[in-house]
Amino acid sequence: MMKKLGFLSFGHWSDAPHSQVRSAADALLQSIELAVEAEKIGLDGAYFRVHHFARQLASPFPLLAAVGARTSRIEIGTAVIDMRYENPLYMAEDAGAADLIASGRLQLGISRGSPEQVVDGFRHFGYHPAEGESDAEMGRRHAKVLLEVLRGEGFAEPNPTPMFPNPPGLLRLEPFSPGLRARIWWGAGSNATAVWAAQQGMHLQSSTLKNDESGKPFHVQQAEQIRLYRQAWKDAGHAHSPRVSVSRSIFPILTEQDRRYFAQDAHSQDQRGYLDANTRAIFGRSYAGEPDVLARALAADEAIAEADTLLLTIPNQLGVAYNLHVLQAVLSHVAPLLGWR
Repeated sequence: MMKKLGFLSFGHWSDAPHSQVRSAADALLQSIELAVEAEKIGLDGAYFRVHHFARQLASPFPLLAAVGARTSRIEIGTAVIDMRYENPLYMAEDAGAADLIASGRLQLGISRGSPEQVVDGFRHFGYHPAEGESDAEMGRRHAKVLLEVLRGEGFAEPNPTPMFPNPPGLLRLEPFSPGLRARIWWGAGSNATAVWAAQQGMHLQSSTLKNDESGKPFHVQQAEQIRLYRQAWKDAGHAHSPRVSVSRSIFPILTEQDRRYFAQDAHSQDQRGYLDANTRAIFGRSYAGEPDVLARALAADEAIAEADTLLLTIPNQLGVAYNLHVLQAVLSHVAPLLGWR
């Protein structure tokens, strides 16, 4: 099955001795450079994770706009933006602007978010769950407001004496980017939230971490999640077609440098633990090895088979050149063996 292949960067930086990304400026500028080079080698997507209060990428829209201005074909996106921290109307303006700069290539991944660096960090941003509402429910409420305003319909009463002339009727947010509403993705950590995303008409992003809901291997649980999502989409009767992405750490071993970095990942296994006192989670394995060995292992991954888009998580602190080597290795030596190219 042909697949769209993209990279996913968390945008870490540190002053550790071997880090090639030593500052926030390094992380941002190298992210742009990697996206430009990834487009040149034929990769389909450049995606970025968003974390607050951490030495990682946080505010995505300046970066997305810069990547959009420097590229012409590659999809640009997030995986994911934590909606508990977001003003959905301001976000709609930022997203509309970034999408227009990129000529409609934005694939915006949003979600309720993941375990945080600080306690209830969204409160520092001025957002508080309503009475009787959980923070996850607040995130989904923010998401529904975003989806509504991205429809582009007027909702705000115009000032009778405005500074500039208004068009007739209620006003919408500007700039408005037609088609962006159909390119919103939801990062689902459970089967139930995947079904909810389908009902809302959002595409599905499923990472290497999900709730352990059956005790089965990670890829099997993720494949079941995807099938539930697709059925819910069909039941909802949406006009546009659903897309599904999964993320994986995949490292072809072609050189001695590859071997030094990733040989230990050849024996990687699923891991289980608790995200909080009540949520048991499962974290999927990494893949590393010679291309033919990798291809056999990846062919047995049920969730990859179910998805149409595969996001390759990258060790961004190893620098642009090495990450481009990893991406090129997947494109040239692994993807053809699996029929992805």
